[in-house]
Amino acid sequence: MTFYKYHGTGNDFVLIDDREGTCVLSVAQVAALCHRRYGIGADGLMLLRREAGYDFRMVYFNADGSESTMCGNGGRCMVAFARQLGIVGDTANFIAIDGSHTASVHADGLISLQMKDVRDMDIQDGYTVLDTGSPHRVVWVKDAAATDVVATGRAIRNYAEYQPGGINVNFTQFLGDHLYVRTYERGVEDETLSCGTGVTAAAIAATCRSTGAFDTRVLTPGGELQVSFMKTAPESATGVVLTGPAVMVYKGEIDGI
Repeated sequence: MTFYKYHGTGNDFVLIDDREGTCVLSVAQVAALCHRRYGIGADGLMLLRREAGYDFRMVYFNADGSESTMCGNGGRCMVAFARQLGIVGDTANFIAIDGSHTASVHADGLISLQMKDVRDMDIQDGYTVLDTGSPHRVVWVKDAAATDVVATGRAIRNYAEYQPGGINVNFTQFLGDHLYVRTYERGVEDETLSCGTGVTAAAIAATCRSTGAFDTRVLTPGGELQVSFMKTAPESATGVVLTGPAVMVYKGEIDGI
């Protein structure tokens, strides 16, 4: 099987061209491919498939082999992959599990991805819960670098109120005019270097009591992303766009899965 390895600010993925619809992988096979010691190693695996009326369909699996909800960094990587395959040019229109998305490729290689609108937020003391294509709990911290992301994130992810699917947890710190975010991702069950839907959730949650147009710079351990959106009401956001890099690491072949 031929595969491609991509990353978006350190959030890495195995990508497979499945336009012929012949790639059928079990949960165990996906998990084996994503394993960092016995497989290729990745935070997730994605299939690029044909879809009538769209440039392609994005099918995303977590590193544990389960089919997942939307992935913002993965979406940008899929656009870059489709462009490499000659399926799209500088714009793309594709469908994922949370609906349709458009994207554009900038001259400097950065990709802007239209995300789903946020209709409501659960604003609590110290944290905010919202869905940006995947569910997130944005936790406000004074020092994200010193936070035990794995232990604390795993505990929150398994709170009874978020079961059976669990929730992603974003530990977010205000740093002047930008944010710093570290993420515990369900399905990976560990900290990832970046999370696109999580960064988007943090940027929107940071303006939860405000309205207007926003363009927020967000730093993660894996790099920098930009989130822009419009708010006509404090607890919702429209026109949400996530911008950042999508980089091909290598192409390879694997058998024995």
